Amino acid sequence: MSQALELSKTTGAHLRLSMLEGSWEGTTKTWFDPEKLEDESPISGTMRLILEGRFILHEYTSGFAGKPITGLALYGFNLDLQKFQCAWVDSFHNNSAIMFSEGNKGDNEMRVLGGYAYITPEVEQRWGWRTTIEMVDDNQLLITAFNITPEGQESKATETLYRRLM
Repeated sequence: MSQALELSKTTGAHLRLSMLEGSWEGTTKTWFDPEKLEDESPISGTMRLILEGRFILHEYTSGFAGKPITGLALYGFNLDLQKFQCAWVDSFHNNSAIMFSEGNKGDNEMRVLGGYAYITPEVEQRWGWRTTIEMVDDNQLLITAFNITPEGQESKATETLYRRLM
């Protein structure tokens, strides 16, 4: 293992990722329109370090309007690029797509920006999707995602407030 990775695991971004490790439960809220909360459902998830602490794998189950949702996200910090990165899939938001997101070089906050295609027979648009991960305290985690219209307007899409299970 490289010295840079070892240092990051003890004092840097990989240490911050390791703090996410554990079993979590909480609530996820979903908005399609910023003025109207569409759904609030329980969520449970686990986060575990993989590949000698290089990445953390987030697996979760939740729901929307009484229908089950399962998903996973792989979070990491690219030491060469100095950026947080994420690959995310789930059974509700992504259809059959994998969303790849990354942060800004040198940003110490765990936030990443990705995008997705909105396609109908009449329209094909590219939308942005910004995700932030914030440790509220040692036992609370807030994951918030924002839709970004093709015109650049941003609004909250999902908010997950997790409590660490002891």
